[in-house]
Amino acid sequence: MSPTVDPVALLAALRDRGWTVGVAESLTGGLVVATLVDVPGASASVRGGVVAYDTAVKASLLGVDAALLAEHGPVHPEVARQMADGVRRAMAVDGRPADVGIATTGIAGPESPDGQRVGTVHIGVATPDGVSATSWVFAGGRAAVREAARTQAIVDLARAVGLGG
Repeated sequence: MSPTVDPVALLAALRDRGWTVGVAESLTGGLVVATLVDVPGASASVRGGVVAYDTAVKASLLGVDAALLAEHGPVHPEVARQMADGVRRAMAVDGRPADVGIATTGIAGPESPDGQRVGTVHIGVATPDGVSATSWVFAGGRAAVREAARTQAIVDLARAVGLGG
């Protein structure tokens, strides 16, 4: 498991860069954006979040390619990348997208609807420098998988803004 990141330091790094962030979540259901907005002053950097739990919302609101969703389903690294990029646009203010998008998609369990291993998680990150995704398989029950995904998303966001390796 990745080390934890202090959300206060993460938001300070975003503020120091002059960057804003938008969050798109599926399996984490708002845990990532809640972690960020728990920090006083988060509104200086956090534009907002979208819980795109329904696959159709990933396409309609975040712009994830419908053909990709039809072929691979919502739990795929490219879906995470497109969600992260899409939330940047969805969180645009005055025509300017959020600087960073972070997205989570995966299978928290207890069952897998499509045969993928429970605990499979993909985290997308989109910045002005590009779009990437990390893929994980977390152990434990539903709550443990969701918490691990939340923690890893914060770590991936921190790396995107220059905190940590």
